[in-house]
Amino acid sequence: MSDLHNPPRPDPQAWVAGSDAPEKHVVNLGFMALTDAASLIVAATQGFAQPYGLTLNLHRQNSWSNIRDKLIEGELDAAHGLYGLIYAVHLGIGGSTPVDMAVLMGLAQNGQSISLSSSLKAAGVTDPEALGRCVRQSGAKITLAQTFPTGTHALWLYYYLAAYGIHPLNDVRTLVVPPSQMVAHLKARRIDGFCAGEPWGAQAIQEDMGFTLATSQSIWADHPEKVLGCTRAFVEQYPNTARALVMAVLEASRFIDQSQENRRSTAQLIAGSDYVNAPVAAIEPRFLGQYEDGLGHAWLDKHPLRFFGDGAVNMPYHSDGLWFMTQLRRWGLLRNDPDYLAVAQSVQQTSLYRDAASALDIPVPDSFNRSALLMDGSRWDGSDPAAYARSFALHALADAPVSSVPN
Repeated sequence: MSDLHNPPRPDPQAWVAGSDAPEKHVVNLGFMALTDAASLIVAATQGFAQPYGLTLNLHRQNSWSNIRDKLIEGELDAAHGLYGLIYAVHLGIGGSTPVDMAVLMGLAQNGQSISLSSSLKAAGVTDPEALGRCVRQSGAKITLAQTFPTGTHALWLYYYLAAYGIHPLNDVRTLVVPPSQMVAHLKARRIDGFCAGEPWGAQAIQEDMGFTLATSQSIWADHPEKVLGCTRAFVEQYPNTARALVMAVLEASRFIDQSQENRRSTAQLIAGSDYVNAPVAAIEPRFLGQYEDGLGHAWLDKHPLRFFGDGAVNMPYHSDGLWFMTQLRRWGLLRNDPDYLAVAQSVQQTSLYRDAASALDIPVPDSFNRSALLMDGSRWDGSDPAAYARSFALHALADAPVSSVPN
């Protein structure tokens, strides 16, 4: 893929010797079998890490709880992570002792989906209004899966349902299923739908097991998604390694987004049995922004999965971390309002990211906050997170128990 005779950085020796030399040369990286792990896979296998004096060892995990546990225990140095998972560990949600965590950079925006079963499709439940009627009329609650209690998929699912008047904690049953097992659970009729990253939404359509009700980018265009996460201790013990790792992954992210041909070759790479282990036909179309929903509609998405966006994808904005905390608060996962900004400033490694991006001539925004308009008309700008968490008609704020995070 990359031209190894012309390494990504013209002066690689600057990063393998002297004061910038990485303290730790072999980095163990965890990832899940999802297409938005692509930049880590490309960085590790296509020559983007060696110029910075790093060897990246990839370790595929079976569940997000495995990634959480192995980061905490030090078995993994860093990982493809869910934003909410990193913050949950930092805040001690789930009954474990809080561990100081770090978001080194964003890995992806967009590219997740909410899928419903072919049985619901046959019953005419093909839009959110019909889903609402089904929920209100059904004697037994329908079951919808997400990938981790504090993860992005739970929060996209909850946000979408609540926007249509469906209380995600009262009106439906939800459970945790690893993303690669979603289609099998749908096929076995153990669930009626799910929210997960690709290629599993596309695979449900390919196997005629389900259809796409909504994409995550229709909830929030260019939303933050996966991050490169680690413990704060790793950053403090190996600051040069952390910076070199960010630079290598930034180079890989830029490479993927440079052209459709690079995206096609990346899709073929990650389809392999060591990585996503799924057919290229399930990965490539949505990787290129080409969507079909299984209901006869096809479109070229204006906000597809992206990895770089001239650095806009990768900046660890304070406001992105703040938003996930507001949703953890909204749904009762946080009992009380934390010091939102202080937590975000601690977790988001903006100074380290700025150093890495500036060395690669990648633009760094002047502000650590960004604003967005979400599907329900609410505007998010990070200015008053406590009030924002309380602004929704549907929530679980009042005396809500802290949810436990299963292993």
